[in-house]
Parts: sequence; C-alpha cells; structure tokens
Amino acid sequence: MHNHAKIDWVSQFQRLEGAYATSTMRGYYSDVQIFETWCHEQALTPFPATVETVCTFLEAQGQVVAPSTVKRRLYGIRKVHRLLDMPDPTLHEDVNLAMRKVRRLGPNRPKQAKGMTRDYLDKFLKVQPDTPWGLRNKAMLSLGYDLLTRRSELVALRTEDISWRRDGTLQVLIRRSKTDQYGNGRIAFTSYRSAKLLEDWLAYRGMHIAPLFCPIYHGKAINRELTDMVVRRLIRESAKKAGFDRSIALAFSGHSMRVGAAQDLLSAGHDTAAIMRAGGWKSVDVLARYLEYAEFNVWA
Repeated sequence: MHNHAKIDWVSQFQRLEGAYATSTMRGYYSDVQIFETWCHEQALTPFPATVETVCTFLEAQGQVVAPSTVKRRLYGIRKVHRLLDMPDPTLHEDVNLAMRKVRRLGPNRPKQAKGMTRDYLDKFLKVQPDTPWGLRNKAMLSLGYDLLTRRSELVALRTEDISWRRDGTLQVLIRRSKTDQYGNGRIAFTSYRSAKLLEDWLAYRGMHIAPLFCPIYHGKAINRELTDMVVRRLIRESAKKAGFDRSIALAFSGHSMRVGAAQDLLSAGHDTAAIMRAGGWKSVDVLARYLEYAEFNVWA
C-alpha cells in the first residue's frame, strides 16, 4: 500500500528563496512538480522516494528530455528530500548507474543558442517601434550585446550600476552572475550607441526607478524588475519582425546576446583570454562551445 498523503514541499522550498538565483528556483519548482506528478501517475510515493522509484523516473525522463535536464531534476529530488529531512535516495550507487544509462542514451552535447552577432543586432534594432517599449527594447538589446550578459544579468541591472564616461560611453557594474553567486561583480564597458539608446530610455523612464529596465503599463514605467523571460521573447520577436524564418527565430534564446558578442570578438581578432575577461567566463570549455561557429566564419 502506497502512502499518497500530500507533502507540502513547496513551503519548504521557500526557505531557499534568496539563496539561489530566480531561474534556479523556477527550475527546482518545475522539476519537483514533474517528479511528483509522475509518481502519482505510476501509483508511487514521491516523498520519501525509494531508490527504485528515482531510478525508474530518471530512465523514463531520459527518453524524452536531454541528459542535462534529467540531471537537474535529480538535483531537485535530492534538494526536496533534504529540506523535508527525509532519507536521501539519490546518493545510492544505483542512481549513479541510472544517470550513466541516461547519458549513454544519446548525445550529451548541450544545445547551443544562435548567436545574436552585430549583423543581427543591427537588424533587430531597426524593427523596434517608435514607442516607449521600443526605447526600452533597443537599449536592452544593445546593452546586452555590449556587456555580453546573460539574460538574468541584464534584468538585474540597477540604475545605480551605470556611470557615464567622458567619451560618452558607459561603465557598468554587473553585480551577480551564475558563476558569481556572492555578487563580487565585474566591470564592463559599452559602445557610444548603447549609451545613447540608454539615455533615450532613461529620459522617458525617469531616474526615480531602481531597476534599469522595468515594465511599462499603459505607457507608464513601473518601478519593478522585468523577468528574464522578457529577454528571450524580445530577441525572438525581433527576429520574426526582421523577416527571419520561424525556425531561425526560435534558435535564438536569452543567451544569444552573450554568444553573438563573443563570436564577434573572436572574428575581430581578440584572443580567448580577453574574451573570457570581457564576458566573465570561468571555463574555457564553455566559451569554446560559443566560439565554434565563429571559428568557421574566420577561416572560411
């Protein structure tokens, strides 16, 4: 007989708020909900789960999602058991073997976002409307490209993080990133175009709002942060407006500004160390994936 009493794991997860990035928390919630639903469909108990239940779930997920997603779901299951102070089934050797099977099911190569290189950026800027939303979107696209930001870094920028330089460009403090969870930050610089586009946006928005980029409601700027999903939607919708095929538009993601700018830097002759400094990369392997297609362009 299985115990199907509903465990309130959601309230326990709230203890993690502020300790992890918003995108990480969103992933945890989604992954644990998927596991819980799957268990109920299979008439299995999710919390505490048995080693056999976890293994079966992982192997089933390996048939339909990427190995990296399966691994993330395993972390979610592990986290919720620890928060609930229940025996952790995920450290058993059988679970490790199940993950090895998942990785061998198919290619473990991460899907690469299409780079928003300078050519794409120019086209995306041209199709923005002559509205407050257009002012904001142009500044976001141009600044995100110049700063090689992740989408979470872009929406986390604050007005106080921006300072104007004598030459009319900007110095920007990027306070926190996926690889800098304690917020030591990095300094980055922009083009004159980005500075002008941001100046236009701020002239409309006003200086009283804390987030650098904020929602607009009925033509009025609202004093709160955008979600990082807005960035991905902006890039994809810009690609469609610029006349690109839907399949091309969907290849772009919130990471595309970072990928495209890195590819352009390589094409311009900058070495790997300089690009890593510019984008705050810690791993050469990760950067190498971004630069693959740029290398083909260089030597073509």
